[in-house]
Amino acid sequence: MPYKLSATLTGHTSDVRALSTPADDLILSASRDSTAIVWRRDSSTTGFASDSVFHASTRYVNSVTYLPPTADAPKGYAVTGDQDGVINVYSLEPTKDDPDYTLLGHTGNVCGLRTTPGGDIISCSWDYTARVWKNFSSAYELKGHENSVWDILAVNEDEFITASADKTIKLWKQHKVMQTFPGHNAVVRSLAHIPDIGFASCADNEIRVWSFGGDLIQTLTGHTSFIYRLAVLPSGDLVSSSEDRSVRIWKDGECVQVLVHPAISVWTVSTLPNGDIVSGSSDKIVRVFSASEDRWASEEEVKAYDDVVAQQSLSSHEVEQVKVETMDALNTPGRIGQTKLILNGDVTEVYSWDGSVWQRIGERAEGPSSGEKTKTLFEGQEWDYVWNVALEDGAPSLKLPFNVSENPAAAAQRFLERNNLPVAHMNTIVDYIYQNTPGETLGTGGGEQYVDPFTGASRYQSSAASAPSAPASSYMDPYTGASRYTGAPPPAAAAPASSFQDPYTGASRYSGAPQPAPAKPAGILPMLQPVLLKEGNLSAMRSKIHQHNDGLQNEISTSSLAFYPEEGRSVDEAFAYVEKCAASKRPTNPLGSVHIETLISVLERWPAGIILPILDLSRLIVAYCPEAVKAAGLKERLFEALFKASEWPTPWVKSPTKPVETNIMLVFRALANVAQEASGAADGPWIGQMLKTVSDASYATLSPSQRKPLATMLLNISCVTLFTPLDAVGRGLHLAMIFQALEDKADSESAYRALVGLGNVMYASKQQSNPLDGAQAAQVTRSMRDLPTRFPEDRFRNLVVEISALLVSGVL
Repeated sequence: MPYKLSATLTGHTSDVRALSTPADDLILSASRDSTAIVWRRDSSTTGFASDSVFHASTRYVNSVTYLPPTADAPKGYAVTGDQDGVINVYSLEPTKDDPDYTLLGHTGNVCGLRTTPGGDIISCSWDYTARVWKNFSSAYELKGHENSVWDILAVNEDEFITASADKTIKLWKQHKVMQTFPGHNAVVRSLAHIPDIGFASCADNEIRVWSFGGDLIQTLTGHTSFIYRLAVLPSGDLVSSSEDRSVRIWKDGECVQVLVHPAISVWTVSTLPNGDIVSGSSDKIVRVFSASEDRWASEEEVKAYDDVVAQQSLSSHEVEQVKVETMDALNTPGRIGQTKLILNGDVTEVYSWDGSVWQRIGERAEGPSSGEKTKTLFEGQEWDYVWNVALEDGAPSLKLPFNVSENPAAAAQRFLERNNLPVAHMNTIVDYIYQNTPGETLGTGGGEQYVDPFTGASRYQSSAASAPSAPASSYMDPYTGASRYTGAPPPAAAAPASSFQDPYTGASRYSGAPQPAPAKPAGILPMLQPVLLKEGNLSAMRSKIHQHNDGLQNEISTSSLAFYPEEGRSVDEAFAYVEKCAASKRPTNPLGSVHIETLISVLERWPAGIILPILDLSRLIVAYCPEAVKAAGLKERLFEALFKASEWPTPWVKSPTKPVETNIMLVFRALANVAQEASGAADGPWIGQMLKTVSDASYATLSPSQRKPLATMLLNISCVTLFTPLDAVGRGLHLAMIFQALEDKADSESAYRALVGLGNVMYASKQQSNPLDGAQAAQVTRSMRDLPTRFPEDRFRNLVVEISALLVSGVL
């Protein structure tokens, strides 16, 4: 069932900035009106009523969480964090005006509060730190971020994850940094724990899903403005809130519903244990949405809400479509979240596809929706406007940045070149710019403006004025309207286009072109060095394995599945070996077949739901110690166990669940790592057998997180074949998989790795006088034909030239 309005909670007099929803009948909200409100479900209706109001500060209250009951507070505590850095703790029974505890230590706005499973309080602040509070006293401080810490998540009682305005995510063991995830290019605002997978993070309008080991599993896009908060439903599906006026629900990597709000910003979102969704917005209202029909609001209330949404006036910043269409366009289904401009008489209406119908969500405004002129941050630069433009129905929206000081034709040309679009669209884009800048004098400089790069609130500002004496480079945070702070320093100069770093590992670096010699630069081919996927959070991996083993051991029904004593020692030895290798301290005693036998035995008997860290350990062992699988038949047995443990589908179908998708991704990573060196003819049959198994997986059905390690595997196999040729069948399978990967239209890195693999195959064919057949050579030409256009990067263009030269010089 779709989500519909269940309840509307009114009581705050300013923006609702934070929510905590610990029980089906309990909601806590915090607001810029300086209060926190406790809402309890009205047993006679689907709604909630205000139970208590805490005047938690004289300034904005920006965070709230719930602390479970104690003997002194049988209904638990409400914990609030304010703009001054003060954390107050209020008993929900008995309630009183003064807090039961006040926690002092932070020196800046407390923007995030949560609790650990054991009942400790964790907090994060603009003072660049996070803190852990035990028994209402500071236990330790997490110091290491270079800018404001926007969110904190408890993995367990001693491990935490923090998200920061310094664009990084850090994993902590108590107060020590264990790992840094540098995967975002902007302020990381929110985190959410996803059971059996890891966690999600958001920056700008993008959501990323990670394993605790540091693997990027998935990237979700669809929001058209800054995402402020993430939450997880009991099903494991994600929910997000954004400045694009919406809450979005994500299932299996796809947006399945958009809940449009009659507000400028949806600051926060949370979920109830029963699966209902709760949002807090800039219109001062807390709303509950439910997928359960028996908890929907009355038909009259739902219609009234839809009418309010439909009457909104939307800026063109928030509308994807360039062209204005007739009402007939609403007869064609769209993609979830897609918007259309529809001319209805003299009014241009905005419609959004909710998955089943086109929902009217407002009218296009003649100017910015807030009535204020502000700047928008896009790719590190401030712009007067950043529109979402879709030139054709069903096409993805593209960002069109524009400053009123620019010539519209120059801006249109830049947009077309950047997105490799035909020049025939020039007049359409120029007309669009003029239509959506009413009242502006184009081509001249504008006044001094600012945008908060931490919150990205380009269209929603506090009413507080900037200090007149402040320099042009300073700005005010729209969350508080007061405290000034400067953004992170500008990023360092970009690396040359010819080189790159594997964003999954952050380590294995290889060059798209060697350093140029004084004369003509050397070519790329042959690429001898494989790309090994070695990075991982070993501490978290080891902890998770032992945690799972303890869980098995403590249950009579599963105790036989737990480690035998010698297996426990073997696993610990494997971790010790890998840890030394990761620290560049090569151990004197390599791992052997006994350690691989242990992995095989555990893979064969542990339940699929807890097998992920064992899969990950296998991936690292074959990367750091390939000699461990040298014994005859051992490699085959290990990968047979890996395929089975990952629930590899036979015949192949798309991964049915996220855990299975992640497990298969780790198998691809292990396959990439094991294909790293020539080891004689004995490897040839094994690689051919492995290719036969993996070739059943249609590249088009793989998730983005699976495609990159598969492309890396294809590249690494090509490095092996420079020394140990495959037989005709094996080479045919290898090429067929490369050709599939070269059809990728979105992930340039995966396509590039596959292209390097193709180049190596071509090079080896020539050196080994083992030419491709005519059909294969023709497919090489077809696969490369539009690559430089699809991915207009020098590395693609240069490599295509090299491969084409190999074709001409006699590979046939």
